Amino acid sequence: MVASNSEQIFLKSKETESENELSDDKGDLEDDSVGSSKSPEMSVKSESGDAGDKEYLSNVAEEEGKEEETLTIADPIEPFNRAMFQFNDKLYFWILKPVAQGYNKVVPEGARVSVKNFFSNLGFPMRFVSFLLQADFSSAATELGRFAVNTIWGIGGLLDPSSGKELNLAKQDTDLGITLGVYGVGQGFFIVWPVVGPSSVRDSVEIAGEYFLYPVSYINPWYAWLGVRSYEVVNDTSLRIGDYESLKEAAIDPYVALRNAYIQYRQKKVKGTGSKQDQTTPAGVMLEK
Repeated sequence: MVASNSEQIFLKSKETESENELSDDKGDLEDDSVGSSKSPEMSVKSESGDAGDKEYLSNVAEEEGKEEETLTIADPIEPFNRAMFQFNDKLYFWILKPVAQGYNKVVPEGARVSVKNFFSNLGFPMRFVSFLLQADFSSAATELGRFAVNTIWGIGGLLDPSSGKELNLAKQDTDLGITLGVYGVGQGFFIVWPVVGPSSVRDSVEIAGEYFLYPVSYINPWYAWLGVRSYEVVNDTSLRIGDYESLKEAAIDPYVALRNAYIQYRQKKVKGTGSKQDQTTPAGVMLEK
């Protein structure tokens, strides 16, 4: 709302400034030549300036409308979502954050980054399949090269030599939810899952995708799998303690702030993947956006 109001104030001030400038020009002409007609040159200049201002205001309003559209998502189950938001909030502050802080003090940052690299390397099947489904074969090849290099020369993925200057295979991030977005599937409505966190109808497909394509999911018995996943979450949280707190402190309504931040982030990921898709898609293949 603050951003919208400030934009409106800017537009009004722009219109007032334009009107004042036109009024001043008219007054100057009348003072210089009383009873004479306006100069054709000044008349053309005034009309072109007014047209330019209208075009500028139209472009600003159009961009404002696009920005508002990117931050909008249906929320028909808001009472349930708010309840799950409160549950996850308590879970974070009462359990996850204290455990992550203790882990942070015991394990050096370098070791925690290596653990994150290891689990990221295990997520190769999800990213690789998603890129193939997007027909983004260049990114799929990059992902395959990263996995091979990091697994062999990166000691099972603990290190990330593929991102070095010699190979320059940058890290990539995609999933099945982004894949559906590239093909034009909308977000649906907003959902906050217990433990998992914010999502949408479309992005909830990633929950199933992660289960079937993530090797950790096949660890038996089930409590061993749960322990490994919990350790991964604690390790990741220890590397970004304070991010969630900053979001809550800066927001009037933390739930709305989290919802808007999540949707904006996911839409940017889809748009970024879609623009790359246009450059890598073979001729004759058209993707709906």
